[in-house]
Amino acid sequence: MARGLLVCCLVSVSLYGESASFDQASKLYRRTDYEGSLKLLLALPDKDARVYDLIGRNQFMVGDFKKASESYQQALAADPSNSEYEHWLGKALGKRAETASPFTAPGLASKARQHFEKAVVLNPRNKDAVEDLFEYYLEAPGFLGGGLDKAGRLAESMAALDPGEGLWAQSRIAERRKNYGEAEEQLRRAMQAAPMQVGRVVELAKFLSKQGRIEESEQTFRAAEQIAPDNPRLLYHRAETYIKARRNIETARELLKRYLSTNLSPDDPSRQDAEKLLKQAGG
Repeated sequence: MARGLLVCCLVSVSLYGESASFDQASKLYRRTDYEGSLKLLLALPDKDARVYDLIGRNQFMVGDFKKASESYQQALAADPSNSEYEHWLGKALGKRAETASPFTAPGLASKARQHFEKAVVLNPRNKDAVEDLFEYYLEAPGFLGGGLDKAGRLAESMAALDPGEGLWAQSRIAERRKNYGEAEEQLRRAMQAAPMQVGRVVELAKFLSKQGRIEESEQTFRAAEQIAPDNPRLLYHRAETYIKARRNIETARELLKRYLSTNLSPDDPSRQDAEKLLKQAGG
């Protein structure tokens, strides 16, 4: 009996240790210390679906998309009906397609679409998966499963989940069709539907900049700044807009430096992307 009690105690201690390591790895991930999080997770002797999920997210964030896709395949093997895992596997495959050879890129892109579609089937309210599938339909050619008709049908589903998101999607479709007046109207309606969401204001400012309406774009960026002056996404996307338009480069550098000094989350553009932009701006 004493021996059995000792075994139970040792098992409990081991499980507690693994749980504590996972919790610490989750905290490091949220603080964007992806390497530190990975180190803890890879050391765990027993890995379940949620461990493979967090390993895959960390690998994705450090740009190791092949390993991330392998980790999500293992997560799905343990939990095959998980919409989040399907979505992240699609994201990793999509990133691999972006840098693959012309021979392998189409296959990877098609697999990414299939996993996005399955993620949405498993959970139609998975907004991130729906948005990524919409982007795929919008950008990919028909022979890879894309198309504006598919994007339009999905935009209707997006509107049912979030009217503002549906308006944004309709704007993107109108812009692709070069119907810029309708695109602007839908963006303004989306902003009016959620006037305190800085992302909506930023989308309009970016659109106006692309149309060469610089002063209106600046006014809109200033309006976003009034809502959330230190919002990381505002800092990043304003700098990105300036760099793409080849204007206000010194300001763009300062915005990116501020961005890189903030406490970022995994939902913000990566430090790697910000550093690349800063290099483009001569910083």
